[in-house]
Amino acid sequence: MIARRLVAGTRFPWRLLTEFARKAHALRERYRAITGEDVPEARGIKLLRAWLSPEQQAQFDASKYFDVVGCDTGRRYRILYGLATNVNELDDAGRPIMGWCFVPWGHLVPGDVMLAQKIALETNERAALAVANRFPVAGTWRNDVGGPPPAPTRACHQLTIVFGERGRCSGELGR
Repeated sequence: MIARRLVAGTRFPWRLLTEFARKAHALRERYRAITGEDVPEARGIKLLRAWLSPEQQAQFDASKYFDVVGCDTGRRYRILYGLATNVNELDDAGRPIMGWCFVPWGHLVPGDVMLAQKIALETNERAALAVANRFPVAGTWRNDVGGPPPAPTRACHQLTIVFGERGRCSGELGR
């Protein structure tokens, strides 16, 4: 008898919670249908666009990536649309020669991740690359044996942006 009441008592909150989740999902889908956009992702892209130069905006609009110049070495990097393994170092001809993987700490949308990567490379390139993992970019791996390129040995490192002296940011390895 008591066991039956306990089971019945725990079902009601779960039903209520499930119904609330269904209604919230339906409301979110209705809003997306009306506005035609994914709200968090659209806000991330809007913030990213506010930080891009006119040349970078044109490049991003055309190809969903943009190039940045590292502040310490002057190397060019291409930041592709995405959450991880989306930073490529470019040679003088604009071809990718090495991939770099570093992401900000937390669960962010692609626009926010790309903005953090842009700021890190343009303000403290050495610190960003110090915590990043290198990986071969598709099309640059040469293997005489004919096998696939080696997989990255470690997961993508998370970069915590910390503003230090004189407004320069420094990269710290995430926990």
